[in-house]
Amino acid sequence: MESLTNCPSNLESFLNRVTPMVPSQECAQDLNDRWRVPGQDKIEYFSLADLWGCYDEWSAYGIGIPVKLDDGEDIKQYYVPYLSAIHIYTSKSMTTPSSIRTVKEDSESDCWSDDSENDKLSRSLSNDSSKTWDTISDDFSSDPEGSSLPMRNIHHLGHLYLQHNEMSSPYWRIPLMDKIVELSKNYPALMTLKSVDLSPASWMAVAWYPIYHIPLGRNVKDLSTCFLTYHTLSSSFQDVAVDVNDDEKEKGKNSVSRGERSSRRRRRVPLHPFGLATYKMQGNLWIKQQTSDQEKMIYLHCAADSWLKQLKADHHDYYFFNSHSTV
Repeated sequence: MESLTNCPSNLESFLNRVTPMVPSQECAQDLNDRWRVPGQDKIEYFSLADLWGCYDEWSAYGIGIPVKLDDGEDIKQYYVPYLSAIHIYTSKSMTTPSSIRTVKEDSESDCWSDDSENDKLSRSLSNDSSKTWDTISDDFSSDPEGSSLPMRNIHHLGHLYLQHNEMSSPYWRIPLMDKIVELSKNYPALMTLKSVDLSPASWMAVAWYPIYHIPLGRNVKDLSTCFLTYHTLSSSFQDVAVDVNDDEKEKGKNSVSRGERSSRRRRRVPLHPFGLATYKMQGNLWIKQQTSDQEKMIYLHCAADSWLKQLKADHHDYYFFNSHSTV
């Protein structure tokens, strides 16, 4: 009998594959004092341009997720990422097309459907570590009314640069990279900002829609499951950078020597999903028995819900996914 510990579950495979590994750089600790990470003289950060680069190929061709069917057959399910939402707050006020504004797809008729409390801002990581806003700002939760989250206090959240919430039908959406290029025409800093420039309140959500699987012809309901992953963008909530061999795709090619491969190693920051929502999950394909998949799914779903409530953020896709969720 195959050991369950030797083979990642389908859910683990999905979460691992959709985690962007962004090239990191190092700089002196120069964050806004309110967002400073205690005990660190230097921090590793990434540029948003490098982050979008991680989604370039996925947006064009899809990303293959190894999936083991109930009968033991191994297939690859391909997903394409779409930008579901992005909220960016910066440490300094930046020029926007019309001061602080919200970008939305404005036709309510395009909204899609099947028919036509954590007291401080926190983000729990998938690797079981956690960070909370009060680590960054001890006095964040104090205000005269006793509210845990004084949202109107610009000094805590930073300066709103961009708030985009996708509301159109998935059939009318364009892949994530294309959407970023489109948004950057009005918000050019999307291509120049770094994670150290961003408030801990900055985040994005990515919708993953299935396109096909290989081999074709498998009639499995759960292969139509859609996912919604949440990622923080600020260095304040950043995972620890790791050494990654940039030549992973060249493994097995004799033209690349061992010395050349080792020289291509570089530091990368993984942006693990801290929250998750699902749609059309009808069976047990993504929940492996005798594993922690069910608990992990509930945990990530609750983390997404808590995050949105703390920020008082409206997220159209989350509400739709949640209203159809079986979690």
